[in-house]
Amino acid sequence: MPDPPYYQRHVFFCVNRRDNGEACCADHDSPAVRDYAKARMKELERHGPGRVRINQAGCLDRCALGPVLVVYPEGVWYSYVDEHDIDEIIEEHLINGRIVERLRI
Repeated sequence: MPDPPYYQRHVFFCVNRRDNGEACCADHDSPAVRDYAKARMKELERHGPGRVRINQAGCLDRCALGPVLVVYPEGVWYSYVDEHDIDEIIEEHLINGRIVERLRI
């Protein structure tokens, strides 16, 4: 039997900034939103080994869809507008395992 995964879920926020003027996730304060999500998971004591890991990523190549994040192992992609959307993803998907269809891309 294989060992359980090191993290239950791994979340990658695109924080890429494009210098050529093309749309990018950093235009939507994605680094600050990633920081918010990480802090929120720590407050909820859901961050770390055996739980959830919040990370930043370079370009995930979906910038045209707005700021994006992806949750593994499910491979579910989301776009978000504000911290309210992040709170919903945290509560529904990361804690309760239910995909937030309205934010899914």
